[in-house]
Amino acid sequence: MSDQEVFIGQFTRIFHHYGEALSTNLQPVDASAGSLSSDDNDRLFAAARLAIQELEMNASLQADSRQYFAKPGEAEWGC
Repeated sequence: MSDQEVFIGQFTRIFHHYGEALSTNLQPVDASAGSLSSDDNDRLFAAARLAIQELEMNASLQADSRQYFAKPGEAEWGC
């Protein structure tokens, strides 16, 4: 599985979580066109924004935790 596929899977899961938390029964304005009301559209954008922020924060935390570990073959042994 590529990094892009992993990102898409994580984003989809988190977006769905925030979308459910922020939404109240999304109802199409025009059933034939399938468009959403302005409020529902804003909620979906907010869910996407929150999902991206969470992914960025998780990536930042992972990068910070890696700085304390030596790269393979570079560890100094002994106390």
